[in-house]
Amino acid sequence: MSWLGKMIGGTIGFALGGPLGAVAGAAFGHTFVDKKEQVYLSSRPGAQATLSSNEEAQLVFFTAAFSMLAKISKADGQVTENEISAIESFMKRDLQLDLNSQQTAINIFRQAVDSPENFDAFANQFYSVFRTQLNIIELMMDILLRVSTADGSIASEEEAMLLSATRIFNYSTTDYARLKSKYVKETNKYYAVLKCDETSSNEEIKKQYRKLVTEYHPDKIEAKGLPEEFIKFANDKFKEIQEAYDNIKKERGM
Repeated sequence: MSWLGKMIGGTIGFALGGPLGAVAGAAFGHTFVDKKEQVYLSSRPGAQATLSSNEEAQLVFFTAAFSMLAKISKADGQVTENEISAIESFMKRDLQLDLNSQQTAINIFRQAVDSPENFDAFANQFYSVFRTQLNIIELMMDILLRVSTADGSIASEEEAMLLSATRIFNYSTTDYARLKSKYVKETNKYYAVLKCDETSSNEEIKKQYRKLVTEYHPDKIEAKGLPEEFIKFANDKFKEIQEAYDNIKKERGM
């Protein structure tokens, strides 16, 4: 049973604390205990099972993604129908979540929209878990940008939160600009995917391509604590890298 199945089935007694724990607890209808209580409860007969460290990381990623998207959607004061449609499309098309998983994501989204915690609180807790996994951080930035730009543009209030995420995640402004250019304009799209530009040499492009396909290889991604519900999104990014390189090679006659 996956971490999500355990959560939906109520078969665990502990998940995580902090602002993400509060959102997840409300979404799943659980009251989560802290780590000291966990030790006590785990020694009691009939105690509930706990999440493994990898499953806990998966829960953090899943909850953080929909919590941060909720705050971005409400950045201008209200969540619009277009923003809801973008979230639903992301769940169904990009993640291919089943109905139970979709409902779980919606519950997290709704709890986060009304949470007294701000975007930065969710971002900081996410970063505390994934701070050494740069490719997972980039996947999260890609998710936030993809949904934020679903209508072809980014509102100033939304971009303020995205830029706050880059600071919290120690994600460079250059990489942010390149990633953003995938969604708000077609120019240099393939170079943006490879984190290069049109002035890069053929050797630089080849080197960057080899680096990225190693970092985003499906086998490597799956071992990083990414929820299985997001594995397809990561695999699509791997294909995107290959497509970008093929197009640049063709364009340059490499």
